Amino acid sequence: MKLPRSERTAARLTVLAETTSTNDVLVAAAATEPEFAVVVTGSQTTGRGRLGRVWVAPPGKSLAISVLLRPVYPGGEALQLEHFGWLPLIAGAAMARALAPLVRGTVGLKWPNDVQIDGLKVSGLLAELTPAGDAVVLGAGVNLALGADELPTPVSTSLLLAGAQAEGDELADAVLASYLENLRELYTGFLRYGADVGASGTLDLLTELCTTLGQQVRVELPGGSDLHGTATAIDRSGRLEVRRRSDGAVVAVAAGDVTHLRYE
Repeated sequence: MKLPRSERTAARLTVLAETTSTNDVLVAAAATEPEFAVVVTGSQTTGRGRLGRVWVAPPGKSLAISVLLRPVYPGGEALQLEHFGWLPLIAGAAMARALAPLVRGTVGLKWPNDVQIDGLKVSGLLAELTPAGDAVVLGAGVNLALGADELPTPVSTSLLLAGAQAEGDELADAVLASYLENLRELYTGFLRYGADVGASGTLDLLTELCTTLGQQVRVELPGGSDLHGTATAIDRSGRLEVRRRSDGAVVAVAAGDVTHLRYE
């Protein structure tokens, strides 16, 4: 792939013809790579999604992206670990903003970080802490040119199906460069305000983009139980607040698989 705009935006851009997982490649190299080093491929053979799912797509019809972040405040202090959970949310917002100008329809973010076009998933994100614990690799997969018969689920879509006019390397470069530009802007603002999600505007942006809010949802919790109710807000820790159907109590969910029940 030829990605000139992305090459200007990344601190270092590594383009691979094929790889098992861009996250694995960047995690392994993290100790010697600069912040905003990027690994990208159009053919990922054993990619991972959230909750251990496998993420694969036909070669040349999707984009797998990994970005290295070393979150440090402007004064030099490292971001506290409890704030790291905001990074994949910020990445999801950055991807949503990057894709919105390229397609018809409404682009939004299903909590925590699935990007949707008119309710159909076009991109997913996954964050992994490096072994040293001082950096994060943000992985993203984007469906570029999948046809209707190639989509992984009935609630998926691609940029092609959503009306993107560009194609091939031009589309890949537009997606990647815009994602990196938006990610840098949102990430640096978050750090500039000391991870204050109110002052930085991060919480307002996530609330605006989040398609989950107001929905009747089922949340499959890590312990195996289900939570049914109405998604009402994202709290200052990035958790999804759900008003439980059975008793009206508000439950803050830090991790879980969310289903919008109107799509069942």
